[in-house]
Amino acid sequence: MKRRNLLGRVWPVCGVAAAVTLAGWPVLNLAKAEAETVAADRNTFLVLALLTLGFGLTDYGWRAFSADLKESVRIAAAQIRANKIRSALTALGVIIGIVAVTLMGTAIAGLGVVANSSLAGFGDDVLFVTKMPWSDVNDRWLYRNRRDILTTYVKPMNEWIAAHPEGPLKVAVPDAHSFTSVVREDYRVNPIWLMGTSADYIRTARSDMKEGRFFSELEEQAARNVVVIGYDVADALFPNSSPLGQTVRVGGHNFEVVGVAARQGSFLGLFSWDSRVVMPVSVYRRYFTPNDAADLDVQVDTARMAEARDELRGLMRRIRQLDPAQKDDFEVNGQATIREQLDKLESLIALAGFLITGLALFVGAIGIMNITYVSVKERTKEIGTRKALGARRRTILLQFLIEAVAICMMGGLLGLALTAGLAAAIGALAPSLPVVFPFWLVLLSLGAAVATGIVSGFLPAWAASKLDPVVALRYE
Repeated sequence: MKRRNLLGRVWPVCGVAAAVTLAGWPVLNLAKAEAETVAADRNTFLVLALLTLGFGLTDYGWRAFSADLKESVRIAAAQIRANKIRSALTALGVIIGIVAVTLMGTAIAGLGVVANSSLAGFGDDVLFVTKMPWSDVNDRWLYRNRRDILTTYVKPMNEWIAAHPEGPLKVAVPDAHSFTSVVREDYRVNPIWLMGTSADYIRTARSDMKEGRFFSELEEQAARNVVVIGYDVADALFPNSSPLGQTVRVGGHNFEVVGVAARQGSFLGLFSWDSRVVMPVSVYRRYFTPNDAADLDVQVDTARMAEARDELRGLMRRIRQLDPAQKDDFEVNGQATIREQLDKLESLIALAGFLITGLALFVGAIGIMNITYVSVKERTKEIGTRKALGARRRTILLQFLIEAVAICMMGGLLGLALTAGLAAAIGALAPSLPVVFPFWLVLLSLGAAVATGIVSGFLPAWAASKLDPVVALRYE
């Protein structure tokens, strides 16, 4: 008997731990670590929550819990109906908190969609050989003093790729770029992203052709003045006609438009893939730069990305004639490099956002705790009567916990409905803004509501369960 009395005190702690764990599980969707790590963490959270919940229910007693739960739900419903205005005002704090949390989650999810859409422009099957790393560095002067990456590296690199057709590298193209203006009669676009590359660039590009074609290898070798213009450039310079065969002035030189790229979008609003002009690298070097410096874009087999990165690094070291003891004087970047930086930024924004919006939910929890204490005081005689008739402490504790959770769940559901309406309104008024309402956000909101009810209602419910029946019956 003593052992049972001791174990019978464990289930409330298990319930609180399980609620907090389940509420924290969907938050891991915001983690931007490796997929296997995130999945493992989520599964660990879920297993711990279920084990804790199962142990708590076993400690309480499954049959007893079922009977007490039904009775507690009935009493909670009766109390909410009897105090409609008070219950609504109490739930208002939870509603505001849930709306704040879910709107922040919607913004974070939308930011992820924008980031993924922007990263698609780089291509998941392309590695970029550059002089500077794309990640944060402590000493940028060290990298600035490196030798330039040269367009002449493309020829030996493609020769090596042709000699090893089974390797993970497919094709290499130069990527020389700068900013300039493009003019046609009275129309001007300034600045535009000017790029000099080879005819093979079309194999690595993430955009199709809207009109016309990409320039040919023959045109590249002959250094003909031909360009392929982006969607926005074509729309600005030729609003009422086709650009194909027309002449534009790029940096003060005449070029024939042979193609128009399909719309591709922008990169995080910093620059647009559609506001660029692409020309043969031979022409670019003749008009826009006297040196041979450029980046290299290398298309690879995505199924062998790690092998491709190592092979490209070794190939670059041979081309640069680096001794084994020398460090790399170049960088191999990719979509994953930017993704890692964006993940850190998203995680910081998510952490700061949920800490700030969580304050609203904390205020709602204080309101729930306050009202539950008031309810305990008002119903002290009722508690004394029930205990005098044989009600156990756990039954009283569960009763008030269910009332607190019921109010929080009501606020959570109303908050979700309000957030869904606001998200739909934002999507209708601003179609360009990505409005995302993922299922994990629903789980997070409901989990947060349940956890708020349990945590905020636990102390008042515990105080109610400890009331002495004789003292409670005498309470005025």
